Amino acid sequence: MNIRGRNKVSPEFNMSSMTDIVFLLLIFFMLTSTMVTTNALDLVLPKAKGKTDSNKNISVSINKELEFFIDKDQVQEADLEARLLALFPNKEDKAIILRAEEGVPIEKAVNVLDIANRNQIKVVLAVRPK
Repeated sequence: MNIRGRNKVSPEFNMSSMTDIVFLLLIFFMLTSTMVTTNALDLVLPKAKGKTDSNKNISVSINKELEFFIDKDQVQEADLEARLLALFPNKEDKAIILRAEEGVPIEKAVNVLDIANRNQIKVVLAVRPK
């Protein structure tokens, strides 16, 4: 009486399904990393040593045409202070990132710094690394 089954299980491990998963993950991360964009305008910033730590702060941008933006929304220079104060109703750690494009007159950046100083808002000047 032979009770052993006819089916023999192979002790080998097939790696083809594992490589398929790895390639699918690689393609997924390559595609999603190209879709990640920063919440900023395309400005050419001045060069400096240092690094901007962007942690969900509000960005005030000035481009070469002297247009002012809060994050991506265009605002008039006269309405800048009111719009900034509306975004910071009761926050204790108020901070903005000032992104002034290369070639913008310093008076425009100083105007934003003055608004921030009057309202106790910290300002970080964004630059591109050297």
